[in-house]
Amino acid sequence: MSDHTGISSTDNTPHSATRLELDRAQFRLSKDHYLNKLPIPAALAGLIMLGISVVISLGNLERFYYSYLLSYLFYLSIGLGALFFVLIQYVTRAGWSVVVRRAAENLAGPIVFLIVLFIPIAWGAPQIFEWAHPDVVAHDPLLQEKSPYLNLPFFYLRSVLYLVCWAVMAWWFRKESLRQDETQDPLITRRLQTFSAPSIVVAGVTITFAAFDWIMSLDPHWYSTIFGVYFFAGCFLAGLATVTLVVAFPLRPEPVEDVVTPEHFHDLGKLLFAFVVFWAYIAFSQFMLIWYANIPEETVWYLHRLEHGWEVVTLLLVLGHFILPFFLLLSREIKRKKRHLTVVCLWLLVMHYFDLYWQVLPSAGAPGTNLLLDLATLLGLGCLFVAAFAYLSSRAAVIPVRDPRLAESLAFENM
Repeated sequence: MSDHTGISSTDNTPHSATRLELDRAQFRLSKDHYLNKLPIPAALAGLIMLGISVVISLGNLERFYYSYLLSYLFYLSIGLGALFFVLIQYVTRAGWSVVVRRAAENLAGPIVFLIVLFIPIAWGAPQIFEWAHPDVVAHDPLLQEKSPYLNLPFFYLRSVLYLVCWAVMAWWFRKESLRQDETQDPLITRRLQTFSAPSIVVAGVTITFAAFDWIMSLDPHWYSTIFGVYFFAGCFLAGLATVTLVVAFPLRPEPVEDVVTPEHFHDLGKLLFAFVVFWAYIAFSQFMLIWYANIPEETVWYLHRLEHGWEVVTLLLVLGHFILPFFLLLSREIKRKKRHLTVVCLWLLVMHYFDLYWQVLPSAGAPGTNLLLDLATLLGLGCLFVAAFAYLSSRAAVIPVRDPRLAESLAFENM
């Protein structure tokens, strides 16, 4: 049935909301739940690990900035992927995903805190971006041509714009979803559906240009018009894998075990499979077109990644980021069993980190150097990200208990 809002609901199946007494209190984390106790210890641990990473890099702060940029992009990409997941569910008016959408909202929320954590990248930009050195630009005609775009004031302005846009979207969509838990107003869903379409456009454009600014401009002589799509594919895959992990791990009250079923994991697994293929398609398309054209200023980017040890990472991505998960996710059984799917998601996140490692660090030297520094920054920013996620998860019900499509989500079955 549907009402005047155009929002349909399903309540005539044995799996509908009538099988559970859904209320906000039931789906709030208990006071003794470890996520309620995690934010402060995790934040302190993150600050300590970042302090250790600075100590490790004393005398070579340039390498610290590279390592920090890598880890920052890893966690930011998870948040962006989760944000895109939320937007897509609204723009497609999806009902199946309602019970897992709050996890995505909580994973997108830390983007607000990542605005502050961008400061070290802004501070270190003159050291890691070649185009930020006036003496280098003065002797490079190509960089002089690009200087109206590649200059520090404009770089800072664009970066703030990207982060504010993402943070506002993540904050507003989550805030409205939580308000619906309070008011049970179906018009909120209609409003979110209306704003999701332009939000996707804004997110797509800003993610593309952020990829150009923060990754592609590390080698300012190289360019690829498809690079933004490549970065987006990795973001969405990482966000989707993390959403799956959150709803699979025991991070929630016991009743959620009854509402997140193998049917939902099956659909999450199908989305993972689709974006494993999409990532590989974009990656290969970019490589094939550039390598086939054989233009030196374009092929040099790949040449750096096919020698001096980087060829090992390249091969790892081919096998680990595409071939292995492709064949694993073909299995219906793996997609429906959360333990198996959890292993695949963890593997995909590891591969996503190596994908960003492969994109960022060739500008800093050979692979495998400064591993301790990379690990310290990864753990430091990771603890801060987890602290923000735990704080947001503890502030509201872990599923949208008053969403008008909740009954449809509870009744969802794969055909």
